[in-house]
Amino acid sequence: MPDNMADDEARTEGAADAAALQAENASLRDRMLRALAEAENTRRRAERAAQDARQYAVADFARELLPVVDNLQRSIAAAERHAAATPEEAALIDGVRAVERILMHALEEFGIRRMDARGAPFDPTLHEAIMEEDDAASPPGTVVGVVEDGYTINDRLLRPARVAVARRRSPVSPDAARPGSQSRASDHPA
Repeated sequence: MPDNMADDEARTEGAADAAALQAENASLRDRMLRALAEAENTRRRAERAAQDARQYAVADFARELLPVVDNLQRSIAAAERHAAATPEEAALIDGVRAVERILMHALEEFGIRRMDARGAPFDPTLHEAIMEEDDAASPPGTVVGVVEDGYTINDRLLRPARVAVARRRSPVSPDAARPGSQSRASDHPA
């Protein structure tokens, strides 16, 4: 019987060791799977960061060039308001237009696009309102003038458009427009 007890004890101890090994194996497997998942997440984040860097690396440079574009466009607009007196002046204006076209083409090659704001509803995520104007032809809250064009880079805002917005009209009743015509409860029949 003593041998039988020793065998039972050995089996119990072996079963406990096997259970401990299985638990340790499960724990190590879980840790390994978590480490693999973390490595995969890190790889994806790095890929996204590299893609963003490729797409938006020129954003700061482009932001610095936008005032140049603005000034070229202002120069062209000013020249168009005055007829060229000599062929040399006309050639100069054509040259400035060509420079502006080349610069805009270069910006577009890098995903930088001008936003068309005029006539659009005011959107504070895309526009910066710098003034309100009375404009009976436009609904209130509509962009009626563009002071500085806005630009996007690969569908991300690079610079908001600086705009003038149609003013909201205050409702005016016909009675309120006439002086001395204040409505009183006693004036209305019951």
